[in-house]
Amino acid sequence: MEPRQVKTADDARKIVRERNLSHVKLGAFDADGILRGKYLGRDKFFGALDSGAGFCDVVLGWDSNDQLYDNVTYTGWHTAYPDAPIRIVPDTCRDLPLENGMLFFLAEFAQKAEAICPRGVLRRVVEKARAMGFEPKSALEYEFFVFEETPHSVREKHYRNLKPISPGFFGYSVLRNSVHAEFYRDLLALCEGMDMGLEGLHTETGAGVLEAAIRVDDSLASADKAALFKTFTKVLAQRRGWMASFMAKWSKDWPGCGGHIHVSLWDKKKGSSAFFDDKDPHRMSKTMRHFVAGQQALMPELLAMVAPTVNSYRRLIPGFWAPTSATWGVENRTTALRVIPGSAKSQRVEYRVAAADGNPYLTLSAALASGLWGVENKLELGAPIVGNAYDKKHPAKLDLPRTLMEAAHRLKGSKAARALFGDEFVDHYAATREWEEREFRKHVSDWELDRYFEII
Repeated sequence: MEPRQVKTADDARKIVRERNLSHVKLGAFDADGILRGKYLGRDKFFGALDSGAGFCDVVLGWDSNDQLYDNVTYTGWHTAYPDAPIRIVPDTCRDLPLENGMLFFLAEFAQKAEAICPRGVLRRVVEKARAMGFEPKSALEYEFFVFEETPHSVREKHYRNLKPISPGFFGYSVLRNSVHAEFYRDLLALCEGMDMGLEGLHTETGAGVLEAAIRVDDSLASADKAALFKTFTKVLAQRRGWMASFMAKWSKDWPGCGGHIHVSLWDKKKGSSAFFDDKDPHRMSKTMRHFVAGQQALMPELLAMVAPTVNSYRRLIPGFWAPTSATWGVENRTTALRVIPGSAKSQRVEYRVAAADGNPYLTLSAALASGLWGVENKLELGAPIVGNAYDKKHPAKLDLPRTLMEAAHRLKGSKAARALFGDEFVDHYAATREWEEREFRKHVSDWELDRYFEII
């Protein structure tokens, strides 16, 4: 039996027995999109398929540096950090090509924890789309830098003077991808082996930066693929003595890293695109216009879900291929929303504001739910931006938050966000982003020391 043929708990047991595995690997993604997991003994795994298992709920109560939040109610010292129930999702079974026949399964947090589980948030948005008569499809693409560094060397260098795998800009370079053909080959093969196949992989403009476009799929599956891609690209790089970074902006000297999302809706009854109408301008159906209008209207309120770190806001500056206002255009890469006219199969919108550092489940939840909100409320879309969006003035309501703290406050106060995602998620997630900026403000930067230490 092949891993991607697994659909049920019985199928999961069958394939584990066929491979005579003593253990399987299990993981769940936290608020920051970090895969937290463990190896589980065969018998315990079999039992968990039916009755569930538990992860210490600290994984929902700490940040990306394993520091405990002091401002959330779901968990903390006041609850004594009990186990959070999880359920294994059998149809996420995958080979781990780097581990000689080992199998991997994703899990979701359940019961009370389900309200703040990132995968659960997206699953509920997908269910909402289906209840409205649509099947959402999506594909994520990532820019990321690769360095000739190790987890030890970057710390020894204090993250200064890092060496990318290649110098210079060299966008779409056949020279660069031929010199490093073995890494490209291994990455492409790994992605195929884990059912997160790429439809494109090339050098981007920057020293050691690549861009990978993951194949389109139903939205929940596409988020699984994106989240696993980020994790196992890092694994593959580190196994060869390199490091891959998905930071939004690792250096002021190089462009930032996007995590762009391509989204479309399909009519469940007709089995055809709900976005395509060749009689309308740009082939945009009324549904698509309402959808893009919803994305535009709610982008400032949901930005914390797609720009989730302090570093995310280093990228959102004019002139670096990242948007600064909730604008839309047709085939316009200076806008936050890029409508891509095409055939009935390829008509879609690209949500360009998202950075590579985002949690794929939450970035896609924001992009999809805001569009559905626009469809529900039949929002009207204004004229598209033509030309350079950075050179034009836009209504103040389209301005994006400039800091993570501002974005967290906008999310917390958003009635639409609460209606779309629930109070429990909004309160918890907004608090985690407030914590993130508070942690940042505790530290004195090199820039401050250089500027103020002697002269001020």
